[in-house]
Amino acid sequence: MSKNVTPSLLDEAWRHLHLGRLLGHAQRKFDARVRSLMAQDDETPLALSNLAARDKVGAAHIHITRHLSLQGDRITDLAERAGMSKQAMLDLVDQCEAWGLVTRQADPHDRRAKRVVYTEAGREWHWAFQRAVQQAEAEFVESVGQEVATVVRLGLDAYGSEAGDLA
Repeated sequence: MSKNVTPSLLDEAWRHLHLGRLLGHAQRKFDARVRSLMAQDDETPLALSNLAARDKVGAAHIHITRHLSLQGDRITDLAERAGMSKQAMLDLVDQCEAWGLVTRQADPHDRRAKRVVYTEAGREWHWAFQRAVQQAEAEFVESVGQEVATVVRLGLDAYGSEAGDLA
């Protein structure tokens, strides 16, 4: 494009409709629905349900729930899986520990390392997260139809599995 040509408004539409922006909006909407469902879940510990209801639980807290295994994980491994720096993960673990979701224990394989493990309330939170994700996925299928949902899942899985190849 020549430097002397003024772009039209249509030329700017790509910024609002590109795939990355659409994926970002969809993820924020999905995560917000998951947090809402967790706030309403009778089996979520009351204090944690109240945090979710007051929007104190953010995407980062959902992020740790996505990546922390039921057996517990080292902070470095957890940060790597979550795509976060170790320092950011430490801050997140500190907050989750203050809320009673997780605790740190000695790593049986490396005395210098700590493992992050769910507390009993954290396990209840984990199961509430699973139920909320399943409900949000069912709502997505209801919204777009089974065929579209299947194509979206397959496409995102294929694209996401290539993510390591793109780096």
